[in-house]
Amino acid sequence: MTQLQEPVTKTSAPPRRPALERLFSISARGSSVPREIRGGVTTFVAMAYIVLLNPLILGASADITGAKLSMAQITTATALSAAVMTVLMGLIGNAPLAMAAGLGINGIVAFQMAPTMTWAQAFGLVVLEGLCIVAMAVSGVRERIMNAIPAPLKTAITVGIGLYIALVGLVSAGFVTRNPDAANTPVPVRLGIDGHLDGWPIAVFCFGLLLMVVLIARKVAGAVLISIGVATVFAVILHDGFGLGEWGRTEPTLPSHLFAAPDFGLVGHVDLFGGFASAGALTATIFLFTLVLSGFFDAMGTITSVSDEAGLSKFGKVPRMGRILFVDGAGAIAGGVTGASPNTVFLESAAGVGEGARTGLASVVTGVLFAVTLLFTPLAGVVPAQAAAPALVVIGGMMMAQIRNIPWQETDYTIPVFLTVALIPFTYSITNGVGAGLIAFVLIKTCKGRWREAGWLLTVLAAIFALYFGVDGLKALIT
Repeated sequence: MTQLQEPVTKTSAPPRRPALERLFSISARGSSVPREIRGGVTTFVAMAYIVLLNPLILGASADITGAKLSMAQITTATALSAAVMTVLMGLIGNAPLAMAAGLGINGIVAFQMAPTMTWAQAFGLVVLEGLCIVAMAVSGVRERIMNAIPAPLKTAITVGIGLYIALVGLVSAGFVTRNPDAANTPVPVRLGIDGHLDGWPIAVFCFGLLLMVVLIARKVAGAVLISIGVATVFAVILHDGFGLGEWGRTEPTLPSHLFAAPDFGLVGHVDLFGGFASAGALTATIFLFTLVLSGFFDAMGTITSVSDEAGLSKFGKVPRMGRILFVDGAGAIAGGVTGASPNTVFLESAAGVGEGARTGLASVVTGVLFAVTLLFTPLAGVVPAQAAAPALVVIGGMMMAQIRNIPWQETDYTIPVFLTVALIPFTYSITNGVGAGLIAFVLIKTCKGRWREAGWLLTVLAAIFALYFGVDGLKALIT
C-alpha cells in the first residue's frame, strides 16, 4: 500500500528590505527617511558656522616662521574633513553624530602649537593624536584613562575651554584689547581700544551677539548661523555702502564671484615628527598629550549625551560604540592630513536629534551638505571677525554651563577644579590649566594620606606636567 504524500507548499521568502533600511535600520529605531533628512539638514544648519569660525581661529595665528594660513585653504580643509568624517560616522557608526574641526582643540593648534613649530609640524602632531586615539579605542586603553580622571576635573576642562573660547572671541572682535602699558598698570586687558567701545566694527559685534542670544533663547534652529549671516550683511552695508569702519584682516566686501574651485593646498601638508625637533621633545609630547586628552574626553561626553537624547543607549551602553570611537579617532587624523585641525563629534548633533534623527542616514545628509559648501568658499572671505566672533562667546558660555555639575563643596576638588578653569583662559593655555589641576589634585590626595585614590596613572601624568612646568628651570640648571 502506498502512502499518499502531502503536497509540499512553497513558503514565499520575506520581502527584501529597502537598501536604506538594511544599512541604517531606520524603522527599527522608530524613525523614517523624511525625519532623518530633516534631522541631517537641521544639524548642518546648527553647526555650519564652523566653516566660518575655524578659518577665523587658525588664520589668526602665525607659525614659528611667521607664516599664516590661507583663509581659502582653511575653509576648504574644514568643509572637506567635516564632509568625509560625518559621512563615515553615518556609514560605519550608524549614529546621528556629525563631525568637524573641534572648537577649543583648534585653539591649541593655532595659539599654543603653531608659535613653536611650523604649520606642517603642528598638523603632524594632530595626525599622531588621531593615531593615539585610534590605538586607545581599539585596545580599550581609552576607557581606562577616562575612568582614571575624576569627573569634576573632566568637567573643569570643558568649562575652562569655554572661557578660553569666549576670550578668543572677545579679543578677535576687538571688544577686549591688550593694554599697551600693561607693565605699569595692574590691568593687563581693557575694554575696546582705550577703555571704551567705539567704532562700527564693535557695533556689528554687539549687534550680532545680542541677536544670537535672543535667537538661541527662543530656540530658533540655526540661530548661530543666522546671526553670523545677518551681522555680515550689516557689515557689508557699512563697508561697501558707506565706507565705514576699520575691520582688520578680513574686510566685509562682496566677492566678485559666488562659486570657486576648492583650494586643497593644505591637504597632505604634514610633517609627522618635525615638531619634536622644533618645540623640543618634552614640549611636543605635552602638546600631543593635551590634544589627546581634550579630543577624546570631549568626544566621549558628546557621544554619550547625544546618544542618550536619541534614545539609543541600552543599559548604559551605546550601540556600535567601538566603531564610533574608531571613527572619532580617525577624525583627528583626517583633520591633520587636510589641515583643518582635529575633527571631533559636535554637540550640535543634538539639534538634528531634536528634529527626529536616530540613525546614520542623518549624518550622511549632513556630510553631503558640507561637501556642497566646498563650492561656495568665496563667501567665507566676506565674514569679518566682528560678525563671526559672537559665536565663540556664546558657545563658550554654553560650555561653561557644565559648571553646575562640579561638586564645589568637596574640598579635594575645589582648588584643582578652580586652577583648571582659571588658568586655561588666564594663561591662554589649555595645557597649563589641565596640568595645574592634575598636579593639585594628586598633591591634595597624597598629603591627606590617600594617594591610592588618585591612582598611579594620574600620579604619572602629574609628574609629567610638573616636569613640563619646570623644564626651563631644569635647562638653566643643566647649562
